Amino acid sequence: MRRVRIAAIGKRLINLDRKERTTDYMNTRNFLIALVVGCTLVVISCKPEPMSTTTPSASPKPKAVPGQPAALPENGFKASITLIDPPTKLQAGQKQTIKVRVKNASDVMWYARGAEFNSSSDTKFIMAAGNRWLKGADETLITEMDGRNGLDRDLKPGQETEISLVITAPKEPGEYILEVDVVQEQVTWFHEKGSPTARAKITVAK
Repeated sequence: MRRVRIAAIGKRLINLDRKERTTDYMNTRNFLIALVVGCTLVVISCKPEPMSTTTPSASPKPKAVPGQPAALPENGFKASITLIDPPTKLQAGQKQTIKVRVKNASDVMWYARGAEFNSSSDTKFIMAAGNRWLKGADETLITEMDGRNGLDRDLKPGQETEISLVITAPKEPGEYILEVDVVQEQVTWFHEKGSPTARAKITVAK
């Protein structure tokens, strides 16, 4: 009986040893699997993003705002100008109001203030009539900073308007040419684009 008990006890010890070994093995196996999975996730998370081979697109250019005041196109600088009963004689330094008829001879809309709506106090792009004085056979320029008056309304192609222009006779007596032209302020005089001007010969006396 004692031998049977010893044998049974030994058998139990062997079975317990096997269970412990199996448990240790499973624990070790599970630990290794968790370690491998964890390292794999770390490597993946630390992998650098591939560099983009596409060239960054350039910033789009700002588009012109519709209705914004602007210079006329080249084909817009065409005018027909008429002096209505200009004086033939003035005193030196005398101021005189004359009437000027201005016609839009182009195929472009003229906005009196450079655009359909222009709330700016700046005179840039405003359409106006102005005059200058020339002297002698060589038509020496005396001044082009004399009278100036803006158009009183917008003009479609073929339309015309009459405006007043205050001119000041030169201070020196002599024979002069009064020349009237249209100008788009801070852009250009129309005659510089080939448009004809209106002229009148005026004698300036003392």
